[in-house]
Amino acid sequence: MTFPDRSADKFPVANAVPSFWRNQAGPIDDHRSTEDLSSSADIVIIGAGYTGASVVHHILEQSAQYNQTIPSILILEAREACSGATGRNGGHLKPDPIFRASSVLETHGKEVAEHVSSFEARQVDAIKDLVQRKNIDCDFEETKVNDVCFYNAGRDQIKATLTKLVNANITTAKQVEYHSARGSVKTNAVVYATNGYTSALVPEMKDKIVPVRGMVARLTGANVPKLKDSYLMRFSDHEYDYMIPRPDGSIVLGGARRDFFKDLDEWFDVADDSKVMEGARGYFDGYMQRHFAGWEDSGFRTEEIWTGIMGYSNDGFPYVGPIRGRAGQYMCAGFTGHGMPQIFLSAKAVASMILIGDTEVDLPLPYRISQARWSQPKAHASLEAWQRFRDSELARAVL
Repeated sequence: MTFPDRSADKFPVANAVPSFWRNQAGPIDDHRSTEDLSSSADIVIIGAGYTGASVVHHILEQSAQYNQTIPSILILEAREACSGATGRNGGHLKPDPIFRASSVLETHGKEVAEHVSSFEARQVDAIKDLVQRKNIDCDFEETKVNDVCFYNAGRDQIKATLTKLVNANITTAKQVEYHSARGSVKTNAVVYATNGYTSALVPEMKDKIVPVRGMVARLTGANVPKLKDSYLMRFSDHEYDYMIPRPDGSIVLGGARRDFFKDLDEWFDVADDSKVMEGARGYFDGYMQRHFAGWEDSGFRTEEIWTGIMGYSNDGFPYVGPIRGRAGQYMCAGFTGHGMPQIFLSAKAVASMILIGDTEVDLPLPYRISQARWSQPKAHASLEAWQRFRDSELARAVL
């Protein structure tokens, strides 16, 4: 399926639904270092979220490491700092040691599967180290993740996948002129840290990275023991929820696909996070009472609910590295709702590419922007999943 060029409506909207993570304005929310936009900068980063901040962090650290002069860096943001998926997600940094590794094992072989698996796992230690070294005031908690399957086919699939992984022994240049609403900037390098909004600025990506709208809520209540672990709840191949407990006893819960997945126009190729998907608004009500024994009288209720825009790539892997046909321009986007365990070290790879021209960086092969991925993109995986779901629903209706 080829998507129409609707780049004009792929920019962030101005009136996003407030999220729990952003219920208080941060000191740099609307920070502007200069009244007038600088006419030049060594490096321009577009996007002030997790990806953009990570790229800047690694550029500064690597500049010192390589004894280079610290480059001038300009960060451009459409709204506020961390107002996109970074400030609207489910709040967990969870590598996928099972399904991702198994899929890559089939398509790319054992060596690449090991690289992808370890790359995700190492993000946890890298972020932990960063928090400790920089004394960052945040709620970083190492915990156990429970992957719970509520359907037999999913249980059997996990068992078969684990067996397969065990048997395979898988262990875990020239200047660019950038034009913005505030003016033009001449720079040696541009980094698109724009995830779901990428096609608004790079129209060639409209078939490769599609904005996908998701839903998250915060639940509160009383009279229950505090959960120690986080959970991933699988109800079918396309219906799953994810949750983390908060230090105050509340729960941040994302998902609700059961109530909106069938309506493609509600979530696929949608960049508007100013609205809650009405068909799924009530999904989180009574959730803990339905799924956790002993919570029946907890009174847990939906305190806050919001939407966020993710960047889903056509093949499930992010696009990281130099953009083909655009000298001096780089991309770090398309994390498919799984950015937390991929972004930090992907940004480190981009920083190395910019500073020392290093292409032999620590970056899994499927993340790289190869000629094949660029010129012959696969059909979008999310759209194919929806089509399979629709076909199964039609078949069930006939029966």
